Amino acid sequence: MKHQQPSLKFLGATDTVTGSRYLIDAGGRRVLVDCGLFQGYKRSRERNRAPFPVPPQSIDAVVLTHAHLDHTGYVPALVRDGFGGPVYATDGTTDLCKLILPDSGHLQEEEARYASQRGSTAHDPAIPLYTAADAVASLNRFKIRDFDDPLDLGGGMELTFVPAGHILGAAQVHVRLGSQSVHFTGDLGRADDPFMYPPRPLGETGILVTESTYGNRKHSTEDPEKQLGEIINRVAKRGGVIMFAAFAVGRAETLMLYLSRLLRKGAIPRIPVYLNSPMAIDASEMYQRHPEEHRLKREEYVDMYKLAKVTRTVDESKLLNLRGGPMIIISASGMLTGGRILHHVAAYGPDPKNAVILSGYQAGGTRGATLAAGERELRIYGEDVKIRAEVIQMESLSAHADADGIIAWMKAAAKEPRMTYITHGDPDASDALRIRIKRELGWRARVPEHLESIDIEDPR
Repeated sequence: MKHQQPSLKFLGATDTVTGSRYLIDAGGRRVLVDCGLFQGYKRSRERNRAPFPVPPQSIDAVVLTHAHLDHTGYVPALVRDGFGGPVYATDGTTDLCKLILPDSGHLQEEEARYASQRGSTAHDPAIPLYTAADAVASLNRFKIRDFDDPLDLGGGMELTFVPAGHILGAAQVHVRLGSQSVHFTGDLGRADDPFMYPPRPLGETGILVTESTYGNRKHSTEDPEKQLGEIINRVAKRGGVIMFAAFAVGRAETLMLYLSRLLRKGAIPRIPVYLNSPMAIDASEMYQRHPEEHRLKREEYVDMYKLAKVTRTVDESKLLNLRGGPMIIISASGMLTGGRILHHVAAYGPDPKNAVILSGYQAGGTRGATLAAGERELRIYGEDVKIRAEVIQMESLSAHADADGIIAWMKAAAKEPRMTYITHGDPDASDALRIRIKRELGWRARVPEHLESIDIEDPR
């Protein structure tokens, strides 16, 4: 039989900042690195409904960089449709997936019910991409691997997880194939993140596959703690409600850290703070179980969770919409794609004394991106809602390395890769990073096409 050259195929994250999926074929084995959902524009989201590019049962193993849905959210569908191998992830990623994936299945079911009620679906009733039960079943495939503990994947492939910062459990993935190697950044954290440790420096690799979420941007140099203090004082003075649209994993904790520091210094008034995200509440316990992965001292952690009243039930969440300001609500989702934050924005968004804070990157096609671009009308649960509240996008709260951070991380490498592929970014961000890598580092770099396959032994 003819020897098959080891190949890397880009099944996602090639013309968009979501849907991370990379397929390695080598030595008769097939390994999928990341298995994410496409989010944002409808054109991207429709890829979630297309048949998976290879038969799920032909995949021997899945490897996850971290828990966010654009890297993990398709796992339940893959398992339901025939994948029967292990899903390798770090302890922190596995813990968070136990929260995130069933919640995603629940939201898929809710969206399908809503589409059926509106009659805005080709199927009657609408069919969810997968259910909460599918998600729970997929968790049985998870196998925990420690950082820096090499694993033989078969076919001459060896996997090692390397710390990436970003969120709890987040890893870079290094895959060795004999004399060749491929290194996936996953989502790289920031060197100056107040919460997480910085990503491990880049070691030697033949091929580098890098994210480029902020490939064309630099984070603001403004101190986010100071900026938050100014916003809260301004809005509280006029009796307003401050709505933080926060990713339930990672961003909510960072916000609460800054708020607790501001309160301790007496820099903001003691107005009620509500953490209205069951997932964020549960995730907080997981961060406490993994103190080795973040910078916080125990007393800081205790202070953070003393400051907020937690809102678990739907009825408690609805009551917040009747309460009025001044108050602070921290709720998901971070890009206004769903979740409890939408009910708060619908209730308080039309009043100019209130404020909506977008706490990080907003993928194109999301309601968050619409607000960040200056639009002031959102479609929420079938109604057009005029947004007269103050809107602030705080990219300084992002948990991603910016363009300077990515270049600095690459620059520290002892040896340049033979080829760098730029993925997981909007087209302008990926291309801007490509240009900087070539000009400033002199490395070979390019942006791959969707579904493109490259020869690992001879990358072009």
